[in-house]
Amino acid sequence: MKSLLRSLQQIRKYPSAIIGIVIITAMVLLALYTIATIPYSEAIRLWRGGEDVWGENPRLAGPAWYNLFLRQKQPTTLVLNSRDGAATKTVATSPTSSDAQDITLLFTFDYAYDGFPQELIVFLEAEYEQRPPHASLFWRTPDDREIRLGEFPVRRSETYRLALDSRLTRRLRSDRPEVALFADPDADSPTPLKGTYELEVHVHTFEADTDVEAKWVAYGQLHGLAGTDHRRRDLMVALMWGTPIALSFGLLAALGTTLTTMFIAAVGVWFGGWVDAIIQRITEVNMILPILPILIMVGTFYPQGRSIWVILGAVIALSIFGGAIKTFRAIFLQVKEAPYIEAARAYGASNSRIITLYLIPRILPVMIPSLVSGVPVYVFLEASLALLGLGDPVLPTWGKLIDNARAQGALHNGQYYWVLQPAVLLMVVGLAFAMVGFSLDRILNPRLRGL
Repeated sequence: MKSLLRSLQQIRKYPSAIIGIVIITAMVLLALYTIATIPYSEAIRLWRGGEDVWGENPRLAGPAWYNLFLRQKQPTTLVLNSRDGAATKTVATSPTSSDAQDITLLFTFDYAYDGFPQELIVFLEAEYEQRPPHASLFWRTPDDREIRLGEFPVRRSETYRLALDSRLTRRLRSDRPEVALFADPDADSPTPLKGTYELEVHVHTFEADTDVEAKWVAYGQLHGLAGTDHRRRDLMVALMWGTPIALSFGLLAALGTTLTTMFIAAVGVWFGGWVDAIIQRITEVNMILPILPILIMVGTFYPQGRSIWVILGAVIALSIFGGAIKTFRAIFLQVKEAPYIEAARAYGASNSRIITLYLIPRILPVMIPSLVSGVPVYVFLEASLALLGLGDPVLPTWGKLIDNARAQGALHNGQYYWVLQPAVLLMVVGLAFAMVGFSLDRILNPRLRGL
């Protein structure tokens, strides 16, 4: 064990291994941060939620960092909520009745983008006993134009979508209010007029204790660090939660497969005879079986086969009797003839003691590089199953992101971020483990030392 630790210290001589370790460490820290900040139940709720959860997000919006590389800056999502103090609220007694009030909510914001928003929506919430209040909305532009948007009674929860107001679209002579309201009237082509805009929500109440709050949302062309999908979901949730899922799946599969395979190979070599023969025949049959089609069959015909744990168990079960048994067996055959094995047998060591304390430790230098290099294999396998629509239907993973993007034609519609972000993470994880695994192989494999 001490010699193994001394050998592992040589990894500092390999820059590629250092880079790989840094990447793996960053991924592990991201996984831990994700689990701590977004609990499992919350992640499932967010990923399976619809507009009730992601109502403030635009559809199919690219990441906000796109603006760093764009000459014409695109708008990001703007959310102004009167409950958070984003609006100037005034309340005055109506001259018509002592019980009536006039509530004014004034939203003021600067617009400095070269593109137009996706959509404009005003959300209102009212508290009243019997008679709902009445709201009138006004829009003021930087060049001092005032446009009457619409008026309507405010129920306890009201949503006013400007694009669905036919009277407004007729007044604006455009079926896209988000363009007409921000457009420069003096420009030959639709061009945003930059400056300070105001949205005034004037509410007339009929009862003394009535109160109204409003939220103004201008849905941008860009949103968040990772963008959104067709269901308004923030892709950052899947990118972050895909990290612990990918790492845990890959590590557990590689660890379970490698350790079990090594133990089976050691048992076969030590006992020999019919035990070794049965293990070798099972291995030879299993090596010609295609793992991916079998996993596809399990996910298709087994009702619970798409659970991540069922998939993990099937992967380990199908990989135990793999080609690694042949490699481990060849090494164990040499170790079995070593003098210290004969000495252990002479003083009466049991079979289990010889296998676990004398045979297996001798193969650890070969097992560790194989274990590390096997992690990305299982990470890509899980992503491949999810890409085929056979992954866990509940968990947000990198493979599922790519599958959703493919189903929605993301590449054909120019939504490259939807595919590239999870794909880059998959490649980075695979590259990191590969660099560490190759370096460990050069350090621990006697045949490669000094190369």
